[in-house]
Amino acid sequence: MKVMKFGGTSVGSPERMKNVSSLVTKSGEPTFVVLSAMSGTTNTLLEISDYLYKKNPEGANEVINNLERKYLGYLDELYSTNEYKEKTRQFLEDEFNYLRTFTKDLFTSFEEKSIVAQGEIISTNMVVNYLQEQGIKAVLLSALDFMRTDKNAEPDPQYIKEKLVALMAENEGNQIYITQGFICRNAYGEVDNLQRGGSDYTASLVGAALGVEEIQIWTDIDGMHNNDPRIVDKTEAVRQLNFEEAAELAYFGAKILHPTCVQPAKYAGIPVRLKNTMEPEAEGTIIDNVLVRGKIKAVAAKDNITAIKIKSSRMLLATGFLRKVFEIFESYQTPIDMIATSEVGVSVSIDNDTHLNEIVDELKKYGTVTVDADMCIICVVGDLDWSNLGFETLALEAMKNIPVRMISYGGSNYNISFLIKEMDKKRALQSLSAELFNKE
Repeated sequence: MKVMKFGGTSVGSPERMKNVSSLVTKSGEPTFVVLSAMSGTTNTLLEISDYLYKKNPEGANEVINNLERKYLGYLDELYSTNEYKEKTRQFLEDEFNYLRTFTKDLFTSFEEKSIVAQGEIISTNMVVNYLQEQGIKAVLLSALDFMRTDKNAEPDPQYIKEKLVALMAENEGNQIYITQGFICRNAYGEVDNLQRGGSDYTASLVGAALGVEEIQIWTDIDGMHNNDPRIVDKTEAVRQLNFEEAAELAYFGAKILHPTCVQPAKYAGIPVRLKNTMEPEAEGTIIDNVLVRGKIKAVAAKDNITAIKIKSSRMLLATGFLRKVFEIFESYQTPIDMIATSEVGVSVSIDNDTHLNEIVDELKKYGTVTVDADMCIICVVGDLDWSNLGFETLALEAMKNIPVRMISYGGSNYNISFLIKEMDKKRALQSLSAELFNKE
């Protein structure tokens, strides 16, 4: 069995829902399918929630009515029989009447998550109805019946496996099993979501729980590219990545994948393949535990970085200085991306400046603080173990005409990171591509 996950654009219209249906049934083998909400729906549901927070039920009802008209308009295009048109019409009317119930009472944050969850619930019901109309043995398994997080808001893999295996046994004999991505229940039974990685995380957790042969993430991009195709010409899809390499690229800006979502697949030893719904025959990118030695794979960039330098003569030969600095960032729940130290100073970079002013005020107790905003991290990823002679030289050669604020090398065997000004990002990415991938 394979798990196939499709994002919002892949199910963004009746035509694309039909395309997805043909893709998941093509092999004729049992397949587990994870679907996102139709593109744009989640934002609309958040808009409804915003009106309710602002105690404007009239505004919320207007958006609900517009969204209902949009979905009802899809029925004739998606279904060919009156039976399934009417079945889905009744389902949609029930859904939108449910949304209207939130406009009558005091609104809470937990109710917002219930509202947002309806996007995935609608898309999965519409697709399973279409498959059944086509004579396919398809069943909908609600993610709210098996996907759960623990008291730390992390997925509960043992619970997920027990519940999902039982549900599969109860529904044995179907060809297509469909569930919602992103949504779950928390440890207290309330409707919640997986947040990081969303539907990709669901697919990885399902794949690990069922021990499938492969997890496929279908988007509108032909795999993970060796550089940003929006900025650099002649980029190519990387055909194979190690899980560690993929996580580095995802963390440092490759939007096609969230860095944490493949962890369950990694630990279960299940390969993850990135595929393109617009070009289903394209090979895509396979992510597995295989490490190709001595090769640079790709470059990624992470924007909106802030650099902070703390300089103090008290740091010289002192113990505990770095601990005090890091505790300040920890107290404001602000992760650090990069770090560089010298005898009298330390520089760090962060991508969350929500508490920047408070952090700077605290740091001034220990030294002189300098802040550089509008920075960018450029990350070169591959097998960059220090024993591979010359790789760091290649990257540095490509960056020779770019002012570099910080360099990180050695903290990982899989990346070299450069902190530069955002205004130099385009030149840096183009130069790295020319030197690392396109050099004759």
